[in-house]
Amino acid sequence: MLNNNQKNNYLCFMRIIDKVKKYIQEEDLIASSHPVILVGLSGGADSVALLRILLELGYQCIAAHCNFWLRDRESLRDEEFVTQLCKKLEVTLYKIEFDTHSYAKEKAISIEMAARELRYNWFYELKKETQASSIAVAHHIDDNIETLLLNLIRGTGIKGLTGIPPKNQDIIRPLLCISRDEITDYLNTLHQDYVTDSTNLEAEYTRNKIRLNILPLFEEINPSVKNTLNETISRLRETEKIYRDSINKGIQRVYIDGKIAIDKIRQERSPSTLLYEILYPLGFTPQQIESIHQSLDKQSGKQFFSEKWKVLKDRNFLILEEKEKVISRPELEFHQLPLKSDYIIPKDKNTACLDADKLTSPLTVRKWQVGDTFIPFGMKGRKKISDYLTDRKFSLYEKDNIWVLCSGNQIAWVINERIDQRFSIDNTTKNIVVIQEKK
Repeated sequence: MLNNNQKNNYLCFMRIIDKVKKYIQEEDLIASSHPVILVGLSGGADSVALLRILLELGYQCIAAHCNFWLRDRESLRDEEFVTQLCKKLEVTLYKIEFDTHSYAKEKAISIEMAARELRYNWFYELKKETQASSIAVAHHIDDNIETLLLNLIRGTGIKGLTGIPPKNQDIIRPLLCISRDEITDYLNTLHQDYVTDSTNLEAEYTRNKIRLNILPLFEEINPSVKNTLNETISRLRETEKIYRDSINKGIQRVYIDGKIAIDKIRQERSPSTLLYEILYPLGFTPQQIESIHQSLDKQSGKQFFSEKWKVLKDRNFLILEEKEKVISRPELEFHQLPLKSDYIIPKDKNTACLDADKLTSPLTVRKWQVGDTFIPFGMKGRKKISDYLTDRKFSLYEKDNIWVLCSGNQIAWVINERIDQRFSIDNTTKNIVVIQEKK
């Protein structure tokens, strides 16, 4: 016969188990019937609870522990704790050590970001090695609320108001349905120990300041603020699905041949919002996006840069291109043959049909250069290639990708555009060369 305390512990235990089980089913976090789940195990209350709950639900788990060497003796303590815990629970444990400070310095990133990159890179390698179905991490309701407030402080779109996703590719978060208090209550019912990271008790990092200073103030105003904010996150997540569908349709309307048509985006209900959703994921700041929005009515040529992308205002379009885009030299195929009376000369710009006897070796391919001239087929006078490309309304980025075929020092073909009149077929031609870019 259970006493009242034992009954309460049992009810707490079952309530949390059932809650997580239902959440896993609702969010379709674990699809296969007999999966192997890789559990990130730091030794803290959250990850210990995650491991024990998944085991209680009958899942086969393996654990992964990272020692970042950020807290000296505490790092060793944590590693020893998870080692003994996994031995007790008969769970396979993988461990790794990182020189986090050196990595952060090498990558010029914060310690927090360095630890995150190292951890998840290793998790993905380990998932592949162990053939695990997914990687479970121990984010919970409080983490979700802290993420919401952190994004609000930094500035965000609607996506940033939806908190942490329950599932992101191979990463699953089964504890997003329970709070930090519920986690500690659950562990207490099991008399399960865990380690405490001393840095979580310091207001050194922004997230800790939210946890230790801001949220307690909110709770003075509304004691149930965590539940209120978590419900808000859930509603916003559903709202974001409708919003995302509308944004995707808007993007389809304004994109023409891989470019944003300015006249089209002006017709949208909120051009600035659509620009934000296109450009923010590419690393452009809200301030840059506002400047790009203002540039829609200005002259061509203005460029904007994020870390990996660039945007060019070109006439009636915004053109996006990767900064480090590799522009490879075109590989050409040459076919020489005698000219017969029934031969039909190709008319498309992607094929050059030249008089073979007018060509001078060596034939070379290079990028066009400022000052280059040629005689466009059908014309008599010389024309600068820069003027030709401008007349053809080429953007700055498109001009960067133009190559020429040279016969000796003369340009014989602006590749995939126009041949030079001097090398064209005429009444005296006996042999021809047909040139195309290799597919």
